[in-house]
Amino acid sequence: MEALTPHRWTLKFEIVEDDQHCEMVVHLDAGDRSLSGRGRSRRNPVDQSVPQIGEELAAARALQDLANHLLDDAWGTIEGFPSDKD
Repeated sequence: MEALTPHRWTLKFEIVEDDQHCEMVVHLDAGDRSLSGRGRSRRNPVDQSVPQIGEELAAARALQDLANHLLDDAWGTIEGFPSDKD
C-alpha cells in the first residue's frame, strides 16, 4: 500500500441570526475545490429562546447539505471513469 499524502481541508462557518431565525453557511476549502452547504433553523414563537439550539440545528443542516454536495461531486467523478464493461 502506498503512503498517503497529507493535505488540509478547512471549514469556515458563517452565521446570521436574530431572535427567530438562524442561517448558517459552511464553506469547505479542499485545496483543489471549494464547496458550500447551507442550513437554517427557526424558533417556534411559543418556545423559549435558546440561541445555541438554533445554531446547532443550522450548523447540522449546513453540514448535511455540504455532505450531499460532496457525495454528488464524488459520484460525478466516479461516473466519469470508464467502466470495465465498456
